[in-house]
Amino acid sequence: MTSALDALRRGFGGDIIKPGDPAYETARRAVLVVGSPDYVLRPHSVADVQAGVRFAVEAGLRLAVRGGGHSFPGFGTDDGGVVIELRELADVEVVDEDRHVVRIGGGATWGEVTTALAPAGLAISSGDTRSVGVGGLTLTGGIGWKVRKHGLALDSLVAAELVTADGDVVRTSTDEHPELFWALRGGGGNFGIVTAFEFRAHPTTDVFFGRISFPAAEAATVLQGWVAYLATAPEELTSNVVLANPFTGGAEAPVEIHLAYDGDDAELAAQAIEPIRRLGTVVSDEIRLTPYAAVLEEGMVPPPGIRFLARSGFAGPESAAEVIRILTDVATSERSPIIGLRSVGGAVSRVTNDATAYAHRDATLMFVTTVVGPDPVVEAARPALDAIWAGLRPHVSGAYANFLSSTGDDDVAAVYPGETYRRLVAVKRQYDPDNLFARNLNVRPG
Repeated sequence: MTSALDALRRGFGGDIIKPGDPAYETARRAVLVVGSPDYVLRPHSVADVQAGVRFAVEAGLRLAVRGGGHSFPGFGTDDGGVVIELRELADVEVVDEDRHVVRIGGGATWGEVTTALAPAGLAISSGDTRSVGVGGLTLTGGIGWKVRKHGLALDSLVAAELVTADGDVVRTSTDEHPELFWALRGGGGNFGIVTAFEFRAHPTTDVFFGRISFPAAEAATVLQGWVAYLATAPEELTSNVVLANPFTGGAEAPVEIHLAYDGDDAELAAQAIEPIRRLGTVVSDEIRLTPYAAVLEEGMVPPPGIRFLARSGFAGPESAAEVIRILTDVATSERSPIIGLRSVGGAVSRVTNDATAYAHRDATLMFVTTVVGPDPVVEAARPALDAIWAGLRPHVSGAYANFLSSTGDDDVAAVYPGETYRRLVAVKRQYDPDNLFARNLNVRPG
């Protein structure tokens, strides 16, 4: 350990933070989980990342990687081991103006990206929260406000630079290490530390954005109409639903339909949005023309002692209506979890299931249940939540990695179905045979 640490200090140009250091209390925290790592390393260069990886290997310490730090299981920190925090690697640069190729540091957040690209009139299909990291979201999916028109965040990825388990720097694309590039697009942090992403951005305008709310009593009819309409709606329209929001009434909370129309043509936007307004009795209508960079919301940092228990699933066109029926029944109960539904399909479904390691292209609906509170509240809610998911199970296909709190074998199998998992194992054996990168929904090399 001493020799490994001495070697790190000689070759590391960033910050080395240990328990007792003034910066440690902040450095040990991911957004949703507080850890107690032995070391937090803040590299200032790719060479620093290489040195950090080699230190973890030589010292025999577990390794965690933090970009934005938003993962529900707390992958961005650890108890013991080494955390490599990429925050200083956050540059955003348009490297090819004609092709709109943008190079983004592995520690950047989507808020930084949208702000940097706005003056050029460019955007990348991403998530919906400014403080979420580019790395965590992209490596496992990326369902956001442009998903039906422009696909997942990972669908815009054209190349990546990563540091592998042996400390080497590898560039990967469809032409360079193509199987690794396939695995990165959905396989999470299993294969290395991505220090830079290259995306093909697209020209963007302002978008029509906001929410339309309906009475809780009309949830069943409104939501069945919503899911039926989104199956044929223009792909410029992406929409999410929130039910049983505890901040607006819980079981009595209005049905909130959030939407973005990706375009600034008022007439076309009205034609696309009007069928949603006709789904029920409109309680509020807050749709406005909004700069795309202003659409992403600020992320919430929970107070100490608050936990999140999130579970997710996908539904195809044949089961979406039944999933809606079950969830709207649940939403009217006094102890309902927060329920979120997101429309997918469109551009996502035009990519084949085996083209990337994200293997849920056929789904039209992604849905999430979330319980929030201190430990006793979360544990008390678990039996009822298990019962809800037992009812959903016959109608659910897979799970979305970015909305999962648990990391067991069943969760990994849901995110990576059989053939996808087998192919990921082969890539893992080649680039990380000793499973150094295990703080994730882990693909084991054995």
